Amino acid sequence: MKIAGRDYRTIWPVGDDGIDVIDQTRLPREFATVRLASAEDAAHAIATMVVRGAPLIGATAAYGVALAMRADASDENLDRVHDLLFAARPTAVNLRWALARMRTVLRNQPRGERAGLAWREAAAICDEDVETCRRIGEHGLAILRDAAAKKNGERLNLLTHCNAGWLACVDWGTALAPVYMAQDAGIPLHVWVDETRPRNQGASLTAFELGGHGVPHTIIADNAGGHYMQRGDVDLCIVGTDRVAANGDVANKIGTYLKALAARDNNVPFYVALPGSTIDWTIARGGDIPIEERSSDEVLKITGRLEGGGLATVEIGAPGSAAANPGFDITPARLVSGFITERGTCAASRDGLFSLFPERRAETQDPK
Repeated sequence: MKIAGRDYRTIWPVGDDGIDVIDQTRLPREFATVRLASAEDAAHAIATMVVRGAPLIGATAAYGVALAMRADASDENLDRVHDLLFAARPTAVNLRWALARMRTVLRNQPRGERAGLAWREAAAICDEDVETCRRIGEHGLAILRDAAAKKNGERLNLLTHCNAGWLACVDWGTALAPVYMAQDAGIPLHVWVDETRPRNQGASLTAFELGGHGVPHTIIADNAGGHYMQRGDVDLCIVGTDRVAANGDVANKIGTYLKALAARDNNVPFYVALPGSTIDWTIARGGDIPIEERSSDEVLKITGRLEGGGLATVEIGAPGSAAANPGFDITPARLVSGFITERGTCAASRDGLFSLFPERRAETQDPK
């Protein structure tokens, strides 16, 4: 994708010095990059959401392992770094997937070769993510074409929650990849962008992306989505996910469940776009997915730009009040119209997932 006319990925190697990532905590007010020179740097970037989004978290963790192998390629350090990075974010399954892939590639290899192997494998994970997201975009584009054809030339109104664009991946994105391809194909469309409290990834990141690509969009308060669905102003919802259970239940940014309920009540299709690496075949149902509890400060405080310039963080909660801050919620498979993956589309069910990924059946707790 492009920023100010320049092609960017969200993560890229910088010679032998480390890797650079876009600091997403400073968007949209400032575009800046951060240099990661160690596994500890990578873990900190993941935990503090300098990088976020399930696919990008996995890619960052892979490079974190590669950086560690340059310093110490022992088995002991490989295990230590695996555990360090795994603890950074508990919900996004791509983190576990990428770390397992890196450890499998490096285990039982000569120590003198591990650094090079790790660097190449991390780069391969990034390249594969770009191609995966491109394919998700193509399959999703077919759905958007069909929906647009029913509008008889009127614009197609979409609604998305949180950020599942190229900033959440290495490039293209999951839920937003079809949107970019539809825009490029000349399909008239408009996107309702949920602000996505408390971290406002929709208002800051998704709006930043869509604006950069020239996609018409409007930021709305999280609680406004149902209102626009009732008015007939939403034709289709499309979101990403951080983990999908084997039965099709979806873990995504807090608030997704409520949008799925509103969509069902108003007969609005609700699609989830994801790479196969986001499916957790070892978890039978959504209720078994661990939900990250984040700092109460994200709820009680907010950061923004002052009218005269500069940034300020202000308290918005009543003094002395406690705040709960679950990072994700579970949307039951019955509320999902379908999955959009790199292998095609399918029903949000165990059988639907197996129709696209039949080789993974043996990994589920309930293989029947």
